[in-house]
Amino acid sequence: MPSYRITLTVGDLRDGVTPDSVVPTAARAAAEMATVEASELAVVSGEARVIVRFSAENPAEALRVGLHVRQATADVARLLGAQVTERVRSRWLPVL
Repeated sequence: MPSYRITLTVGDLRDGVTPDSVVPTAARAAAEMATVEASELAVVSGEARVIVRFSAENPAEALRVGLHVRQATADVARLLGAQVTERVRSRWLPVL
């Protein structure tokens, strides 16, 4: 089954939200619709990025999972961007 990931660029947290709850929130949302392979927090150029890797049958399903993760994560943090990508050989390519 193909591997996908959603990368969320995170801004400010919502009131009362702790920083350590953002990645688990995103991973739980993905797990409601797909098998989660990994989740992590990265800081790139001073921006926090939540990355959740998951498996899905096809790009359309991956986009639905990505939208669900984005909506759930937006409840706990202001999102500055989001992108769903697919693993093709050794590269992550955008899902359109």
